[in-house]
Amino acid sequence: MGKNFLQEGEPTSARCDDLAALKTKGFPSDEIEDPRGSQDIRKNKEVTNRSKGTAEKLTPEEITQVQPQQLILKLRSGEPQTFSLKFKRAEDYPIDLYYLMDLSYSMKDDLENVKSLGTALMREMKKITSDFRIGFGSFVEKTVMPYISTTPAKLRNPCTGDQNCTSPFSYKNVLNLTSKGNQFNDLVSKQHISGNLDSPEGGFDAIMQVAVCGTQIGWRNVTRLLVFSTDSGFHFAGDGKLGGIVLPNDGKCHLENNMYTMSHYYDYPSIAHLVQKLSENNIKTIFAVTEEFQAVYKELKNLIPKSAVGTLSANSSNVIQLIIDAYNSLSSEVILENSKLPKGVTISYKSYCKNSVNGTGENGRKCSNISIGDEVQFEISVTANECPKKGQNETIKIKPLGFTEEVEINLQFICECQCQNKGTPDSPLCHGGNGTYECGACRCNDGRIGRLCECSTDEVNSEDMDAFCRRENSTEICSNNGECVCGQCVCKKRENTNEIYSGKYCECDNFNCDRSNGLICGGNGICKCRVCECFSNSTGSACECSLNTTSCMASNGQICNGRGICECGSCNCTDAKFQGPTCELCQTCLGVCAEHKDCVQCRAFDKGDKKDTCSQECAHFNMTKVENRDKLPQPGQPDPLSHCKEKDVDDCWFYFTYSVNANNDATVHVVETPECPTGPDIIPIVAGVVAGIVLIGLALLLIWKLLMIIHDRREFAKFEKEKMNAKWDTGENPIYKSAVTTVVNPKYEGK
Repeated sequence: MGKNFLQEGEPTSARCDDLAALKTKGFPSDEIEDPRGSQDIRKNKEVTNRSKGTAEKLTPEEITQVQPQQLILKLRSGEPQTFSLKFKRAEDYPIDLYYLMDLSYSMKDDLENVKSLGTALMREMKKITSDFRIGFGSFVEKTVMPYISTTPAKLRNPCTGDQNCTSPFSYKNVLNLTSKGNQFNDLVSKQHISGNLDSPEGGFDAIMQVAVCGTQIGWRNVTRLLVFSTDSGFHFAGDGKLGGIVLPNDGKCHLENNMYTMSHYYDYPSIAHLVQKLSENNIKTIFAVTEEFQAVYKELKNLIPKSAVGTLSANSSNVIQLIIDAYNSLSSEVILENSKLPKGVTISYKSYCKNSVNGTGENGRKCSNISIGDEVQFEISVTANECPKKGQNETIKIKPLGFTEEVEINLQFICECQCQNKGTPDSPLCHGGNGTYECGACRCNDGRIGRLCECSTDEVNSEDMDAFCRRENSTEICSNNGECVCGQCVCKKRENTNEIYSGKYCECDNFNCDRSNGLICGGNGICKCRVCECFSNSTGSACECSLNTTSCMASNGQICNGRGICECGSCNCTDAKFQGPTCELCQTCLGVCAEHKDCVQCRAFDKGDKKDTCSQECAHFNMTKVENRDKLPQPGQPDPLSHCKEKDVDDCWFYFTYSVNANNDATVHVVETPECPTGPDIIPIVAGVVAGIVLIGLALLLIWKLLMIIHDRREFAKFEKEKMNAKWDTGENPIYKSAVTTVVNPKYEGK
């Protein structure tokens, strides 16, 4: 297979690369092996569809909530394999509930209410499932100082006064899981309160034993609920040192006669240890605690997946409703978790939940608000980023938290090509049988090296061999770009697999060629041994020069306007008068039309400045007369064409076109009749002027008349106003004098 594929000096490992890179390097497609990953579902039992109360009775093992159950994924490095996981919350699914109660003295009134819990809880839970079992356990504290008093009297009765309390204990399994509610009531009613010295209780010891002692307690592979009831805080790992207990909790079952016997020997478990064991045993925890400790247990809930916190009344009278509410809350959410992943394997989730709610990342692991009978789906992608050592198979498991069902996934890694199975051991192609010839290369036997296994390991460091790896007049072995193996250079591999060293002495590479526009060989060629081999449309040391003349094409269709040479896609103007990208700009030149108008005028109309020398100066083009402008050649013909409009000596316009064909022959087409402007019509002009003057005079008279009327009206109004304001009395003659004269005697005293 592809024996001559590698360049000289390239390592054998260069035969392995991504598909596009191998094709780019010229490797034949029919000799490329490209194994792909696949998936094979081995167990795919449909999720269970049934309703509560139907005649069909199934064992827990016959109920399926997760699909598929088992599959095989063949993983190729870097290629994800994606499959769908279906979860359906089954109706009438069996439930095991274990009630774990704090029996320290402060819980005395609570015990009275719990004594009748069995039958009452049975009655309520029957509304959810027809298969319900209940168990009971209790705890107090480690039986060592300073948690309890170890005096004989206090060991018999830890309570003060005349209270009759039972001896302190760490954890007691009072009742295995049972479907008999009356039995729960009978046994719980026989329990007595105990006591201890400190406020935090030893509940973590009890939770650990409930989780790991499944056989003794009677857990089934169904929904498992643990109700933890207390009115106090808790001890955790490290607190045991107060009693001289330093051994970490071992997470194993230590029940004898239903009593935890190693509380004095092992420390309390840590929160992380509890999380691990509760998750391993698929137990959902409900913390029923008083209002005082709500904040503490809510923080604990955040650390324990699939757990809930409910507020317990002072005497536990609301415990049944608390359990039902917490169960509904826990069951309405499904969270997927996976076992430990092998090194180099990653997993991602995408959820498709109710009401078209989708999630990715961490939210892709869960769906909320799931009711009984609802079905949700998850899209799970598994990716291997590297091959494990020896390529052995691995198994991982995915399951919903708090459920016993799981998906078993067997991971098989594709780390070899199929051609390796067809190898020829001791092949003569490998230096007379010193290796196995497989996939077009030699895999050397132990003790042999070299591309063809031609050397033994004892010869690797021989100075004689190194001499074959040095260029003439050079002291560098393999140009410092490789190693000398068996007298041959094996070139280094670079981080970028597209960059390679090659050559007998690793003196060549494909990344140190000249660059243009930031690209090797300008992106228009291939770098071979530090020299650009340009594609057919480019040239130059960096293939920076385009051989395409489109950018040199002038508006008249000529390359560089016939005034220059197209080099590297731009014009090099040979006529000094012309410049610009296509040699069309000439600051001192007349245009084509102005340059030829005198010759066209003299030849077409026998007039103009060159009339007398027309035959000598204007014979360089062929001329054709046309009737009108519509018959002039139009743009779109093969030869470059210029349309012209010029004035002759009589101020008449004449129209012509000028074109030059591929043989540099000029042709002129000219309209045979110039367009001369006609003289002005005098009568309409004079009439218009007279009419204008008359109209202007009339307009001025009208304006004057209007102004006079306005002025008169204003004066009359002023007169009327002054008349209204006159002061004299119009009923008395101002020149009238009376005929009577009255004389007064100055001596008259009126007596």
